[in-house]
Amino acid sequence: MMSRFLSANVILGLAPIVLVVALWQALVTFGFAPAVLLPAPGFVFNRLLQQLLSWTFQQEIAATLIRLFAGFVIAVVLGVSIGIAAAASPAINAVVRPIVRVLAPLPKVALYPALLLLLGFGHGSKISLVAADALFPILLSTYYGASTVEQKLIWSAMAAGTPRYEILFKVVLPAAMPSILTGCRIGLVISCIVVFLAEMITSTDGLGHVLVTAARTFQAVDMFVPLITISLLGLILNALLSAVRSYLLRGFPEA
Repeated sequence: MMSRFLSANVILGLAPIVLVVALWQALVTFGFAPAVLLPAPGFVFNRLLQQLLSWTFQQEIAATLIRLFAGFVIAVVLGVSIGIAAAASPAINAVVRPIVRVLAPLPKVALYPALLLLLGFGHGSKISLVAADALFPILLSTYYGASTVEQKLIWSAMAAGTPRYEILFKVVLPAAMPSILTGCRIGLVISCIVVFLAEMITSTDGLGHVLVTAARTFQAVDMFVPLITISLLGLILNALLSAVRSYLLRGFPEA
């Protein structure tokens, strides 16, 4: 039964991708788009396989992943810490709430020029931009999850003599974990988008830089390769995070 369920999910997940590739092939075959601008899928995927075996392209992927993971980890640490603290302390909540209301709707890419001036054109500015963009969904999800924890659980722990800091780690944090992991999944998707965008704007390496270089030299096939690569990386990372979520929430009914 489980194998049939997984097979159905895989088929449903692959169907949209197959339809997009088929539409892509049809546009090329019937001449709706010139091959110079929209190469056939076969050429692109063949070039993708060649690039994946190239040490130079692997280094570009590594540069993107370093920035992505570093920014995402910073966002998780800050978001979970601030979210739990704001839910536990009215004083911290009073300070954090107006800051979140002002900064959360702000497009963080608008801060990128300032980050470039402060941190330079290396990893620092890009990691900071990723962290700033991924922070708020994680923070808000953590705050919501921690704020909605059943008071009976906290009262029971207090009645048993559990210290306040232990209640945070043994009661509040585990109970808020589903909401926290939901925020992490959103933050991970945002991280993939933002790191690619930052590398397109200014970088000397990374997948975004590969795309911009290919566009400047009118190499249409090489333009599609980094796009597909970042999509595949996002798909793989999301699957890994889903597996981690299933493991951490194995005791929850909804998991």
